[in-house]
Amino acid sequence: MTKADIYQFMSKQKLGVLGTLSSGGSPQSALVGIAVTPELEFIFDTVKSSRKFQNLMSNSSGSFVVGWTGEITVQYEGEAHQPEGAVLKHYQEVYFAQWPECRSHLSWPSITYFVVRPRWIRYSDFDQNPPFIEEFTFERNR
Repeated sequence: MTKADIYQFMSKQKLGVLGTLSSGGSPQSALVGIAVTPELEFIFDTVKSSRKFQNLMSNSSGSFVVGWTGEITVQYEGEAHQPEGAVLKHYQEVYFAQWPECRSHLSWPSITYFVVRPRWIRYSDFDQNPPFIEEFTFERNR
């Protein structure tokens, strides 16, 4: 399995469960609309009043689970950041290609975007017998 194979699977997913930690260390999860880049980065939008925004501002580590048709999933751990300027515009275009209706969110006063870069990914396919599982690790600060 290659990075391109993982991208092929991830790019078909529109929703993911994002896991973050509160400032007190409590785990919190949220279902978010996602887009993915060929570098396996997740992009999502949120408002600054959300728990996920506050959590990622105090601890940039986040996790995702995507894929729940059949028994093929990706588990994902990474580091979140908020892009700015031209880089933000690039990521917004990737996001809007997946979610064109979300262009209207640009008018929201507290909208923001996060990009999550992978540190670890596990692809699991339990629809096969025997199951196929492969893990990938990535360098920090790519």
